[in-house]
Amino acid sequence: MNTDVTRINVAGERPYDVLVGRDLPGALPALVDGAARAAVLYSAPLRARAEAIAAGLAAAGARPLPIEVPDAEAGKTVEVAARCWDALGAAGFTRTDVVVGVGGGAVTDLAGYVAAAWLRGVRWVPVSTSLLGMVDAAVGGKTGVNIAAGKNLVGAFHPPAGVLCDLDALDTLPPVDLAAGLAEVVKCGFIADPAILDLVERDPAAAADPHGAVVRELIERAIRVKAHVVGADLRESGLREILNYGHTLAHAIEKVEGYTWRHGHAVAVGTVYAGELSRLAGRLDDATAARHRAVLELLGLPTSYAGEWAGLLKTMRVDKKARADRLRFVVLDGLAKPGILDGPDDALLERAYAAVAA
Repeated sequence: MNTDVTRINVAGERPYDVLVGRDLPGALPALVDGAARAAVLYSAPLRARAEAIAAGLAAAGARPLPIEVPDAEAGKTVEVAARCWDALGAAGFTRTDVVVGVGGGAVTDLAGYVAAAWLRGVRWVPVSTSLLGMVDAAVGGKTGVNIAAGKNLVGAFHPPAGVLCDLDALDTLPPVDLAAGLAEVVKCGFIADPAILDLVERDPAAAADPHGAVVRELIERAIRVKAHVVGADLRESGLREILNYGHTLAHAIEKVEGYTWRHGHAVAVGTVYAGELSRLAGRLDDATAARHRAVLELLGLPTSYAGEWAGLLKTMRVDKKARADRLRFVVLDGLAKPGILDGPDDALLERAYAAVAA
């Protein structure tokens, strides 16, 4: 394993480390120590990487069970999870065995949920291969699948044994997917670490170069933001809600579009919406609201969406932050000062939407 590895601790009732660096699969055997079997979940585009990881696990004494799942959001379903559980049952998986998820956020969300439910919880390790997965899905112990009613409505809080963010995987990531992942990074800049925004504004090209030092710094800063938040609030009973900045509309867009939109693209639009909602509610100054669109556009991310408002509003009403019949939004009371807007008037929500629908 490369010695140039950043180790970021996530505190809480079940602490673990997030490793960021290159040539990281060598760190996996230590995280699965004592496991007789290791299920390796992956999608077809990552078959070669999964096979290499499986070979390493076998050499370390853990018998691998490769399980190929559908790519992207198509794999995040109860039906796919059930097929995985059937495979674990057939292989005789016990409480000391481990599930490894190799891929982006969809695969790691699925792997974590499969592990959380099997025997009421076994170890799991996400090996994140996308920037979006590294800064969002792989960190925090949120696991889940999508159902017809909406995204991530079925799941469990189940912290991993550790997280591997292997920067080598970014070298072959399509630029459009790298940029999509940066939407979550920019979100972290607005809610907690404005230095992220400064880095993007100073050199947008460097921020999108997977081989450079700026991308690594952006990833590590975003992970530190999330590690701090989830270490203090694993089960989203308070502070952790701020990580959903921009996500209420983003998840609605994804569902309305049949999950054909990249998550990061939907988050980019949702973040602009959240900024406008903050401004119209009298919580945020005009310049900071406008900065949302400017920073995201520097990265080539979408900042507008023209879907039908009534359908989006209906979908947002089943958002995880909603309480009874009241919608709740994460907003800003200033740069890096997140708060909650509880039960806003529908007319205010529609006015904010007009800013992204234009």
